[in-house]
Amino acid sequence: MNILWVENHDRFAKIAIKTFLAEHNVTVVPSLAAARAVLEPAVFDVVMIDYDLDDGKGDALIEEISALTPQPGIIATSSHAFGNQALMAAGAHAICGKTEFTTIRDVIAALPGQQTTIS
Repeated sequence: MNILWVENHDRFAKIAIKTFLAEHNVTVVPSLAAARAVLEPAVFDVVMIDYDLDDGKGDALIEEISALTPQPGIIATSSHAFGNQALMAAGAHAICGKTEFTTIRDVIAALPGQQTTIS
């Protein structure tokens, strides 16, 4: 599965990918601008988005992701409830906060249209 993760905490992302997402092709970008640069040319099955990014708030990207065809699943991955709620209000399909990241496989598998095997 191809996953785009808009996340500016590089160390957390590296550990989380190695521990929980190693079976997937994960592209990590630290900003809204970098996400926009890769969204058009590449096809992602899932986009995970942090709320607090260096160049803005993650909810600003959700409308653009929602316009993609086919639309990827969108997961809010903020470390705080306010950020995750803002991402959900903007159109994210699910939440997997950083403190609950051990459940990310289940969250991905539960997204509409995903046929992921949980290991």
